[in-house]
Amino acid sequence: MLARVSLTLFGVSAPGLRLWAALAAAGTVAVGALTAREFGGERRAQLLAALATATMPVLLGAGHIANTTPYETLAWAAIALVVVRLGRTGDTRWWLAVGALAGVGAEFNHLAAILGAVLLATTLLVPAARRTVADRRLVAGVAIAVLIVLPDLWWQARHGWAMTEMTRALNAEHGGPANIVVWVVGQLGVACVALIPLWVAGLRLLWRADRPLWRCLAIAYAVLSVLFAVTTGAQIYYLAGLYVCLLAAGATVFAGSLPRLLTRTAVATAVFALIVLPVLPPSTAGLTSRVSSNSAESVGWPELVGTVREVWDGLPAGQRAHAVLFAANYGEAGALNELGRGSGLPTAVSPHNSEWWWGPGDPRATTVVAVAPGPEHAPEYAAYLRRFFRHVTVAATLSNTAGVHNIEWGGHVYLCAGPRRPWGDIWPGLRHYA
Repeated sequence: MLARVSLTLFGVSAPGLRLWAALAAAGTVAVGALTAREFGGERRAQLLAALATATMPVLLGAGHIANTTPYETLAWAAIALVVVRLGRTGDTRWWLAVGALAGVGAEFNHLAAILGAVLLATTLLVPAARRTVADRRLVAGVAIAVLIVLPDLWWQARHGWAMTEMTRALNAEHGGPANIVVWVVGQLGVACVALIPLWVAGLRLLWRADRPLWRCLAIAYAVLSVLFAVTTGAQIYYLAGLYVCLLAAGATVFAGSLPRLLTRTAVATAVFALIVLPVLPPSTAGLTSRVSSNSAESVGWPELVGTVREVWDGLPAGQRAHAVLFAANYGEAGALNELGRGSGLPTAVSPHNSEWWWGPGDPRATTVVAVAPGPEHAPEYAAYLRRFFRHVTVAATLSNTAGVHNIEWGGHVYLCAGPRRPWGDIWPGLRHYA
């Protein structure tokens, strides 16, 4: 929805698409400072918490990309802020805000609902927390969260619980024993490396606190760490929002060391900024993508659109009238549909993730122009297409002038004709999550 607003207001504009993510990142920094204040931190602690949050590599990297991560991080940080306040004041009316934040956060990313569920469980299972803050307002907060996500649950129920299929795909791709080590090491880099002592001190403060709900936050961090490590270990940023709370708590401990920490943080941030921010020439994206894959993701997309347009325009008019433009992944489909708008290209369809639900285009199409990534990401794709078409030929090869070997590098535009079954009947079996 926010992307649609940006496209309506600013057209196809990178700054326009980045606006909401940047505002969410700025909001997360403010939440960091406010959380430090709830922990009793004075101005120096609040400043340190804000700087620590602002220099988190995961926030720097997410704050300029139009995906769910910056909003998910903000939602988690805001939930933790309210829980800290609730734990300090004992005012259970704040459960209503927790429920609203969990519900809205889940509309951006279902992980917010997982945080809410774990916090609910820990509150009920820790006797001291249950005695002090579990009342009818906690039930009301849960009800608010459920009401907000009901439309989403209704859609999921009517569409085969797509989120379950997506979760299985993520677990298969990013989980497993080998990725547990990736998770553990990755947590050292989610926040600024120079500030590891800060969030460790914050975790210790929460665990040793005499406020039961603060201890519940520490338990939730431990539970979620184990959960994510064994299920989606390579997705190291899933806990980013909770680190805002830990950094804020640690800032109250290290407030007196502000000048020394600023120097160390500045050096570490300067290094990470070159990796996670688009400040270097596109030709360097191949190197930085090993740490931040987003840096290379869209390199060469205008050239991709130009190549596909040449293939499409080269079709005879009669064949083009019964053709569909098909992209193997949603990134390519998005590039074709936004950068190719007004160029004569039709709306591209894709079987990847939620793009599949938009349908196959013309269900009676007899020709499909298929765009696929390079062999490393889509091996034997021509053989795959021949399962559905009698004639599959390479019409063009994808590359980019920057020489970046990203997902599309070495991929092909295929001309597929002679469908073995009607295209509309083929479409249901093409759906895949990754």
